[in-house]
Amino acid sequence: MAATRDRLALSLVVGAGIVSAFQVGKATLALESIRLDLGVDLSAASWVLSAFAMVGALVSVLVGAVSDRIQARPTVVAGLLLQAVGSALGAMAPGLGLLLAARALEGLGFLAVTVAAPVLVVAATSPATRKQAFAAWAMFMPLGMALVLFAAPGLATLGWRGLWWANAALLAVYALVLVSGTRDLRPTEGQGEGRHWRHGLRRVLEDRGAWWLAGQFCAYTAMFFALFGFLPTLLGERLGVGGSTAGMLSAIAVLAGAAGCLAGGMLLQRGLDAPRILRASFATLALCSLGILALPLPGELAYLLCVLFSFVGAFIPVAIFDAAPRLARRPGTLGSIVGLATQGNNVGIVIGPVLAAGVASAGSWHWVALPLVLIALLAMHATPAGRHPLAPGQ
Repeated sequence: MAATRDRLALSLVVGAGIVSAFQVGKATLALESIRLDLGVDLSAASWVLSAFAMVGALVSVLVGAVSDRIQARPTVVAGLLLQAVGSALGAMAPGLGLLLAARALEGLGFLAVTVAAPVLVVAATSPATRKQAFAAWAMFMPLGMALVLFAAPGLATLGWRGLWWANAALLAVYALVLVSGTRDLRPTEGQGEGRHWRHGLRRVLEDRGAWWLAGQFCAYTAMFFALFGFLPTLLGERLGVGGSTAGMLSAIAVLAGAAGCLAGGMLLQRGLDAPRILRASFATLALCSLGILALPLPGELAYLLCVLFSFVGAFIPVAIFDAAPRLARRPGTLGSIVGLATQGNNVGIVIGPVLAAGVASAGSWHWVALPLVLIALLAMHATPAGRHPLAPGQ
């Protein structure tokens, strides 16, 4: 019975990540509608994607350190409720400025969920099942984004404001479900106990391995959101299809990332070390970026490369989440480790869409391939050689 309760709790924790990822995907789906409704250009509209991550880019590690002291479960519940409030306020926003402020509030709630939820994953698993559990947790982003993008046909009926209202209601209800379904989970060792949160924060900030994880996460999400943040628009231009079809094709490409998470977990389970996975993944993303954006390939082949980009790219967060508990050598520091990694993730979400929109507006989408390839090469160079599973010098 205890094992069944833990599996249910783990499913609910992954579900909290999925409904939180809806808040990322809904902006990608509704970007064109928002542009038309509010009368803004592509560069300005790109901040609807980036503002969501701006708070996280500044304070993720701080939120992680605080969650180590107040326990993960109430942090996740509070994060869901913050996103619900932000989505409701965004639905009522009369202009871009207030919409961006509401998106920042959503981003703070998203941050609370994604920083604290891995601690609940640890609480709901044993060491023998943890790799598979973190592979399942890493699926939350591609699966959540894909499910929202599959709602593209309904956008014409709901409008982007209706989509925001629907998400607000869903988040509020899910918070209540999570409270009930995870009440038997015990905090992991050191959670909510011991020294002041600043002590754990200081130790994490002095850890080179934690900073390495943050850098890898930043590189991956910058590349992913530079491309997939605008994928419906890109596919509409490249394939000559309408908005609904482009949204559905984007959803399928993003969904490939969920399968990639499971495949990445299997590779780790079979003993392939994280540095090899990371180097191979970034090399593949660089080649895919060139094929999608820079080379005159047929649109159908470019789309298949988008699917491959999503599938292989998903290996990266799985390797990062798998490494984080091993870096948390002292009890009660996992939230801080994940917080710093998530800070890198959010920095990538901020700079990726803004970088891509700026380059595309100044020149064309072909030129966006150049910074993406450079980011991949930097990430590969920073990844240690050999079979060390964590980071250089650890």
